[in-house]
Amino acid sequence: MRVVMFCHSLVSDWNHGNAHFLRGVCSELLARGHSIAVYEPHDAWSRVNLQAAHGNAPLAAFAAAYPHLRSRLYDLDTLDLDHALDGADLVLVHEWNAHPLVKRIGQHRRDNAHYRLLFHDTHHRSVTDPKAVAAYDLTHYDGVLAFGDVIRDLYRRNGWARRAWTWHEAADARRFHPVAGEGLAGDLVWIGNWGDDEREAELGEFLLAPVSALRLKARVHGVRYPQRALQRLRTAGIDYGDWLPNHEVPRVFARYKTTVHVPRRPYAAALPGIPTIRMFEALACGIPLVSAPWDDREGLFHPGRDYLVAQDGVAMMRLLRSLLADQDMAREIAACGRKTILGRHTCSHRVDELFAIHAELQPAPASSPA
Repeated sequence: MRVVMFCHSLVSDWNHGNAHFLRGVCSELLARGHSIAVYEPHDAWSRVNLQAAHGNAPLAAFAAAYPHLRSRLYDLDTLDLDHALDGADLVLVHEWNAHPLVKRIGQHRRDNAHYRLLFHDTHHRSVTDPKAVAAYDLTHYDGVLAFGDVIRDLYRRNGWARRAWTWHEAADARRFHPVAGEGLAGDLVWIGNWGDDEREAELGEFLLAPVSALRLKARVHGVRYPQRALQRLRTAGIDYGDWLPNHEVPRVFARYKTTVHVPRRPYAAALPGIPTIRMFEALACGIPLVSAPWDDREGLFHPGRDYLVAQDGVAMMRLLRSLLADQDMAREIAACGRKTILGRHTCSHRVDELFAIHAELQPAPASSPA
């Protein structure tokens, strides 16, 4: 099968968590012998910001870490869709693409019945900015892949797409796994971006305050930390490690005893059932995890067994203290979490689901209805 993907960026994960899952899916497709072509805009803000902050070294490091993955840069005004989509069997268009490109690809699908076309939504904009999502012209798309039931249902209820399926994110198990031989560097590590007003209060309650109260040796990695955030980290006694390439995350997790999951407010409040990609990756790496409140409405995990849940900051402090003091409990939590990932939530599982959806759409009609 020839798969073509249009995304914001495959090579840059600077403030761009979608790249994590897409890399895993592409790697899985290639491992199964399929062909994959990935297109990303030449001026993608993630890559532009990454290069502005760190130069070209991260791009070289990505190429070394993922020698099998490449993307093709395009300019929207000169992109030749006939060439890009020649021989395609399945085309995935991520929701961070420009509205004109999404429409153009749909029009191409209208006139070419040889491939299936799916829109891929992995963001909270369907709730927080529904006008932006409604503005996508998905008339000639075969359907939408939504990374949670609540988003899938919004597409169906609002008539934004003909069909929609839930397609959760997952961990790339080839890369995210326990790493042996790393020396211990501290008690707790958190990897994530500040998120501005989307989770500033939550980070204060579930990360900064417990670390400070317990006097843990902790480190944070991420981007878009304003000066007030950096000052709050310093006050809490937390080291700031800046941006961390995602392919280095397993080695960093291996150096710490525990981590936390602090979802952004739009996900915890309006989009229950959707964890961040970081949660899948942390559990895959076998690090014990304590989560701030979120409703696992879709039954992805086993709360209390795969990870612990803190309903408030006091509970977070208590659970972190227990995990750090009881190695047997920490090992059991880590083992259960990793078992669930390997059993249900790897990129291999998601590719199986993708192919099942593709098969559901066959045989192709002569042309998509208007």
